[in-house]
Amino acid sequence: MLVFHYIVIFCEAVAIYGVIVAIILQIKLESVPKASIYEPESLRAGYAIFASGLIVGFVNLVCGLCVGIIGSSCALSDAHNSSLFVKILVIEIFGSALGLFGVIVGIIMSAQATWPSKI
Repeated sequence: MLVFHYIVIFCEAVAIYGVIVAIILQIKLESVPKASIYEPESLRAGYAIFASGLIVGFVNLVCGLCVGIIGSSCALSDAHNSSLFVKILVIEIFGSALGLFGVIVGIIMSAQATWPSKI
């Protein structure tokens, strides 16, 4: 039963990654004057924020699947042989690290979002 607690914790971490990036992206949003909507700087900022959210969401989807599959096999192997618990838990931590890498890429991409200066 201890195995399922770790799986839930790793899945909660993936959800928290999404919340963190959503807060960062919300802070980056600004209103742009109508005359500057189609300027390259505005388009680049908008697409950078959109791509950042899309990448983090997709990576966390893959990470959630990875944590679920590894967690299931961890539970089965722990029931079969309890000496494998720590080894598979380490592998699950590596699977959960995929979400962290996605967050890092998302933060770097959202840092590229610079809006045109208001007149």
